[in-house]
Amino acid sequence: MNVNRMPLIDALKAIGSQLIVLHHLAAYGPLANAAQLLVPGTIGWFYDYARIAVQIFLVIAGFLAARGMSPQGGALTASPWPLIARRYLRLAIPYFAAIALAIAGAALADVWMDDESIPAQPTLAQLAAHALLLQSVLGFDSLSAGLWYVAIDFQLFALMTLLLWAGRRAGRAEWLILAMAAGSLFWFNRIENLDIWAIYFFGSYGLGAAAWWSGDRRRAAAWLGIIAGVALAALFVDFRLRIAVALAVALTLVLSRRSGLLERWPDWPIVAFLGRISYALFLVHFPVCLLANALFVRLGLHAPGTALAFMAMAWAASITVATLFYRWVEKPAASGRIAAALGLAPGKA
Repeated sequence: MNVNRMPLIDALKAIGSQLIVLHHLAAYGPLANAAQLLVPGTIGWFYDYARIAVQIFLVIAGFLAARGMSPQGGALTASPWPLIARRYLRLAIPYFAAIALAIAGAALADVWMDDESIPAQPTLAQLAAHALLLQSVLGFDSLSAGLWYVAIDFQLFALMTLLLWAGRRAGRAEWLILAMAAGSLFWFNRIENLDIWAIYFFGSYGLGAAAWWSGDRRRAAAWLGIIAGVALAALFVDFRLRIAVALAVALTLVLSRRSGLLERWPDWPIVAFLGRISYALFLVHFPVCLLANALFVRLGLHAPGTALAFMAMAWAASITVATLFYRWVEKPAASGRIAAALGLAPGKA
């Protein structure tokens, strides 16, 4: 089976990334405040619900991590630390470039408007915390709205890698993943203060891993039952829409892989393109939206209709900047050139 190209995952990532941009446009700055006067229901929906799209990325990340590290559900026998280091280096180049864009965008926006959504100029300690992907854990404000996810993604990958390695002696490494996922779904994900740690999100990530293992025809029915049973039981204990969405995405991946749709549908170039640039869009859209808000204020505009037009332009500009960012920074060939110039060697994790 060819698993190198998965159009359905591209489509899910495309949808999720667009919803995240719309959520932040509806959540921050004078554009959201003005537009809400004209379309309060729409702005309110994007503010309240579009952020749940992050569950798409969590489930897909777990799915792809399982595919890469434990395609048959087996344990890691080699040391996990090189894998974790390569993952950090793979994330670091676009992440640091996004930080630079965020700092520059905030500095320019601060000249044109006074708004609480503008991050303050960073301190050295704050930059160091960001470099370690520990900004939230150490109590520092994030320099951009999308950066928290990079830190969580790294935590999740590291935790899964260590669990798969720890399972080499027991011989059933996948059960350690499921146990941690169940712990997250039933307990950790219900404690709001834990949302700076991987254990809060590992339920969704683990559902993604289990969705990959469900592709094994010999165990498909059992794994499908485990995914649905554990998640539904957790929802019965405490219904959370985010977990329901994660379950729906995981089941979609299971059924599409079993049917073959995962590798062949939807085969639409625009969807594939938006899926490819989804991570870049996640990283760069906030400073672009911030500058759109600042320009709206700088020009002395107030009309709700004009605010909606500016929001649409900010959305389009975010996609444009993400396209350039993907081509010149995030794309493996581009990040490889940057890494070589810096004396680094990011891996494929």
